[in-house]
Amino acid sequence: MTEAKVALVRCETYETDAVHDAVGRGLELLGGAERFMEAHERILLKPNLLVASAPEASVTTHPSVLAAVARHLRAAGAHLSYGDSPGFGRGEGAAKRGGLQAVAEEMDIPFADFAQGSTVSFPEGKLIKQFTIANGVLEADGLVSLSKLKSHGLTRMTGAVKNQFGCVPGMLKGEFHARMPDIDRFSQMLVDLNCLLAPRLYIMDGIVAMEGNGPRNGDPRPMNVLLFSDDPVALDATVCRMMNLNPELVGTVTYGQEFGLGSYTDVEIVGDPLESFVAKDFVVNRSAGSTTGGSGRLSRLMNRFATPKPVILHDKCTACGTCVKVCPVDPKAVDWTTDNGAKDKIPPAHDYDLCIRCYCCQELCPERAIEVKTPLLGRLIHREK
Repeated sequence: MTEAKVALVRCETYETDAVHDAVGRGLELLGGAERFMEAHERILLKPNLLVASAPEASVTTHPSVLAAVARHLRAAGAHLSYGDSPGFGRGEGAAKRGGLQAVAEEMDIPFADFAQGSTVSFPEGKLIKQFTIANGVLEADGLVSLSKLKSHGLTRMTGAVKNQFGCVPGMLKGEFHARMPDIDRFSQMLVDLNCLLAPRLYIMDGIVAMEGNGPRNGDPRPMNVLLFSDDPVALDATVCRMMNLNPELVGTVTYGQEFGLGSYTDVEIVGDPLESFVAKDFVVNRSAGSTTGGSGRLSRLMNRFATPKPVILHDKCTACGTCVKVCPVDPKAVDWTTDNGAKDKIPPAHDYDLCIRCYCCQELCPERAIEVKTPLLGRLIHREK
């Protein structure tokens, strides 16, 4: 495997000119925008639009990053579209709330079809042999991934590889969680998805990242960096090192190298030095223990008493029902114990025997009312505080 290259560019503000210059420098460090596309190709920009959220919350890719990348690619001759399928709600709504719609409309960049999809055969997949992919992705000649640097309850960090999960339309994403409740298989699926889609370029917005209870309800953390690579495994591993997180604890990194998507052991850093961006106190799960359980009696016991689990904070819960709606298992692992719970603003409750530890409820809670917590036995096993 050839050495992967990751470009790091310091950028301490979302001010338009600063981001434009930083993106231009990052592209040049990798050989220029023309290296990743031919003139007049249809290029889809794929930001992270997890949910409808304001830019300052650091949940979604910042609109100034979308604008800067679009300007550089358009100058190289690309015909652009953009889009994503959020975990909850419509992509257009998330783009509007996140400020991306205004940028796109000003630049005459249409929102691609992420509501409908088509089945694509992928016999080369190591685990998944076919995917349903959003039509807007399939209609493009190439994909440029614009991810957001964030912590994540399930995968520890979400970045370049996981960003393509939004190319699976709508609630079909929940089906993958239900079919693949263990983190290994879920990570392998994400790697297969990236091998199928083969984005031309991966750019990550880490100017202001998210730490803690990510990917929606964590805390903004300035990291002052934009990252660029055509190798998503190398890029995500570099982000892990910035977070002071062992890349080998991230399944999309290890399986990414094993499946041939990229490399995390042979990486060349260009641009600004990696050491200048390392945040040793970045709040992220560094435990060696798995974030999900497995099957079998012993695994079920471990899942109940040792594996991290989503916990509803009753003082913050408004009984909006989002967690119940997005729970992918049947019967629901989080639900009300009475028929009138939502009406009476009674928080729902988890049945941890049914819970597959996908953390969709924690990921999409709009009130910061769900956190992932490790039971006492799990903390003792892994010597956590």
